[in-house]
Amino acid sequence: MRARNERASKGEGTGLVTLVGGGPSDPALLTLAGQAALAEADVVLADRLGPVAALADLPEHVEVVDVSKIPYGRSTAQEEIHRLLIEHARAGRRVVRLKGGDSFVFGRGGEEVEACQAAGVATRVIPGVTSAVSAPELAGIPVTHRGVSQGFTVVSGHVPPGHPTSTVDWSALARSGVTVVVLMGMRNLSRIAEALVDGGLDPATPAAVVADAARPSQRVVRATVAAIAEQAQEAGVGAPAVTVVGAVAALGA
Repeated sequence: MRARNERASKGEGTGLVTLVGGGPSDPALLTLAGQAALAEADVVLADRLGPVAALADLPEHVEVVDVSKIPYGRSTAQEEIHRLLIEHARAGRRVVRLKGGDSFVFGRGGEEVEACQAAGVATRVIPGVTSAVSAPELAGIPVTHRGVSQGFTVVSGHVPPGHPTSTVDWSALARSGVTVVVLMGMRNLSRIAEALVDGGLDPATPAAVVADAARPSQRVVRATVAAIAEQAQEAGVGAPAVTVVGAVAALGA
């Protein structure tokens, strides 16, 4: 079964690499197309933030490879992931690259497609439920709300404000009037909040951190943007977490 909106290209051999966005860890939020791809897989390269519980239902012959990237810990190099995808596909296997959220939202899915296509390996992409929207939603926070927010911006917080490699204009975000959703920003949350306030955002603007979304351990910390980093630290909240900044963060409390 192929997703209706798949991206496919013909390549060497009979193998195929399918990128599956697994959603926010709960197997129930994995799409039907994603489930079908797993059911057909010979090899699965899985991330720790994907719906790993879904792997328990795979047939015994399916090879599961853990290619997790643990922040500031054990990590599989992206080049090694590319090598494994290409190697298995060239051997004629149906390979599923299972990720958390959506493969094309800070998931390096685009890089993996490019690497496979450059090697002549056929690919397809099955979208997933991104944590940028689903994590706040699971905490009762809409990223848009009539009369409150007419839009939202999703940014990576992996690189702190002011870093030479940062391309995010935090001052522009502070003045944008839309909800700001930050992924991978827990380590730099204090600096991010400071940059937004320095850029003109009212320090009293509501903010929320949603950790372990869709898991039994899900937690939500709410505070003003000026206090959210300190409150999250005091609550012992860490990654994986999504931060929401804007008036909508006060909703659903």
